[in-house]
Amino acid sequence: MEENDWPYDHAADPGYDGGRTRPQTPPPSGLSRAAQAAKRASRGTARVVAKGSTSAFTGARRFTHSGGAGESGFSRLLELHAFNTAGDAAVAISLAGTLFFTVPTGEATGQVALFLAVTMLPFAIVAPLIGPFLDRFRRGRRWAIGATLAFRAFCCWVLAGAVTDATPPPAFYLAALGCLVSSKAYGVTRASAVPRLLPETFTLVKGNSRISLTGTGAAAISAPLAGGAALLGADWALRYGALLFAVGTVLAILLPAKVDSSEGEEPVDLVNPSPSTVTKGLTITRSVVNGLRSNAGLRLLSGFLTIFMAFTLREPPASMGWDYNATILLGLVVGGAGAGNTIGTLIGSAASTRRPEQVVIFVLVLDVAVLATVGVFFTWWTAVILGLTVGICQSLGKLSLDAMIQRDVPERVRTSMFARSETLLQLGWVIGGLLGIGLFSIDATPQIGLLVIGALLIAWLALVVSQARKPDRVPPPPSTAAAPPRPSADQPTIVERPGTGDHTQQL
Repeated sequence: MEENDWPYDHAADPGYDGGRTRPQTPPPSGLSRAAQAAKRASRGTARVVAKGSTSAFTGARRFTHSGGAGESGFSRLLELHAFNTAGDAAVAISLAGTLFFTVPTGEATGQVALFLAVTMLPFAIVAPLIGPFLDRFRRGRRWAIGATLAFRAFCCWVLAGAVTDATPPPAFYLAALGCLVSSKAYGVTRASAVPRLLPETFTLVKGNSRISLTGTGAAAISAPLAGGAALLGADWALRYGALLFAVGTVLAILLPAKVDSSEGEEPVDLVNPSPSTVTKGLTITRSVVNGLRSNAGLRLLSGFLTIFMAFTLREPPASMGWDYNATILLGLVVGGAGAGNTIGTLIGSAASTRRPEQVVIFVLVLDVAVLATVGVFFTWWTAVILGLTVGICQSLGKLSLDAMIQRDVPERVRTSMFARSETLLQLGWVIGGLLGIGLFSIDATPQIGLLVIGALLIAWLALVVSQARKPDRVPPPPSTAAAPPRPSADQPTIVERPGTGDHTQQL
């Protein structure tokens, strides 16, 4: 063992610090360790959220641009519709929290009755004029779509300033009127733009299915955000909706210019076709008219249940067997309707060519049967089944109507047909909502309300079935009709002057 020299030479030791002691770093405290852990967790969460957001955006863009939709401009319409649906969800949540859940049932009934009277009745008068208006001004569809969104953005901002008042001022109802009419007008104007933007590989059924799925996804994302904003106040949810509509306005103006083109288009009259349209083969077949009637019945039921069930489920009756929070039950019914709409869209896309004229009648029969059953056995789970069924049937009925329009309606009047049909369907929803508030206002029980609307739909179904069994009176187009015999050179030709009834001979 080697011995050290003594005395020890400190100066020769390179590790000697001159007697200065270096203080050791104290161990981190519990608070410091928690802060470091929170910092690492926040960074990890930010990376996960950023990666998830990027993946979601990439997936959504791939969905909207697939199948040639990006090249045709249809993807822009899908993005526009996403902002529209997200804004509608924000408005619905903010107004539902104001009109339904913050005041007693009796007062809420009166407020919503006034709301419907001020909003829906004027729309019932204005609705038949929307289709002819678009036919007359077909070159401004982009600005018409943008106007419906911009006006709703303004109305939401007005509502945000009036919704916090204990007694809503007249501006509240006027702004609500503007939101409803603009929302319904948007549906009509968007429908008239769809045929112009469809990719060559898309049918109307596939295009409208993609629009429906895009709207459902946007509403599902926007609803929680609007609900979070509503926790700060209903006015914040409305400002959030105004922002969404403002973005949608910009997207509407940026739609392709061919949306405004009316080349090769002609208006159509569903009630009194002129002799010229009959001669050109531009009239509507009986199957399409019956499809419209069936879908009007489906929309009537949808509007009725939206209003009637919203009031009924605020205080669920004992017969429903629900002992928990009423808002949860309302969420189950609404969620069932949304799931049904998605399921119906998927089914309709997969079976779009299978006898749509029979599908529209079948879904109306199914709706009536389930409605009558739920009216007799009204429990919470049958109410959920009713919402699911109505969602499926409404979606299937609309897609079947699209398939018939694609098949039977000439391309020259297809755009006008979409505008007129959407106007009729929106009006059916409005009438159903008025029936719902009317029955609830007279203290009708849920069973009585469902059976009354069921009886109306049975009568409507009988009309649809009886009309569907009649032969089609629309003559074939001129291309398939036999050509008239040519007059001989020795005989004069009889010519009738239009509108005079006079006859002249042409030698």
